[in-house]
Amino acid sequence: MSRLKVLYGFHAVTARVRADASTIEEILYDPTRKDRRMTDFLRTAKEAGIRLIAADEARLWGLSGNVGHQGVVARATDMPLAQNLAELLDGVSGTPLLLVLDGVTDPHNLGACLRVADAAGAHAVIAPRDRSAGLNATAAKVASGAAETVPYITVTNLARALRELKDAGVWVIGTSGDATASVYETKLDGPVAIVVGAEGEGMRRLTGETCDEIMKIPMAGSVESLNVSVASGICLFEAVRQRSVKK
Repeated sequence: MSRLKVLYGFHAVTARVRADASTIEEILYDPTRKDRRMTDFLRTAKEAGIRLIAADEARLWGLSGNVGHQGVVARATDMPLAQNLAELLDGVSGTPLLLVLDGVTDPHNLGACLRVADAAGAHAVIAPRDRSAGLNATAAKVASGAAETVPYITVTNLARALRELKDAGVWVIGTSGDATASVYETKLDGPVAIVVGAEGEGMRRLTGETCDEIMKIPMAGSVESLNVSVASGICLFEAVRQRSVKK
């Protein structure tokens, strides 16, 4: 039997219900919540044929480990998303658009990056297995459902994985404040993997050396860097803009 994972919060659980209700083993909910949001949610879950269990606050908190569960916790199996680079590249429909995270260890940042990637239509988020955040319940909640639709692929060696992408025809573009060309001057309408590093630290040296090209986000104010999810959003949506213009 597949290992069950925990999802919590209305966004994350509702997204899984809509994506594939058959993967949800059960949903535990707070019966003291009588508001419309809970009522509508329970109706949707019942219509999907999901087992519902009334639970007290202690049990909900014990499962989620977070007071922000909003009275909704689900136990579910993993979604059938691509699990490795080979599966990803074989299954990509259209021109690849990938987000690579180097050194992002905060699950809140990971969740926000997944959400941005989903909004931009990116095919996957890739990260090294070490020095990266795990796709836990916190990341899934912040992702607001994107963890159920965007593959999160962790690799043993990031530089080697980037070389594999390059061999597959994907142009690997890193980000650094020291770059000469800006994101708006960089060609992003082809098959690309955009690499962003942790806020402040940026990409590791070997990662930068493996990239085909480096670009920067122009900074007009006094701050030196942006949150990784904000930087990811700027780069991904510039790629989306260029692709729409090309069409």
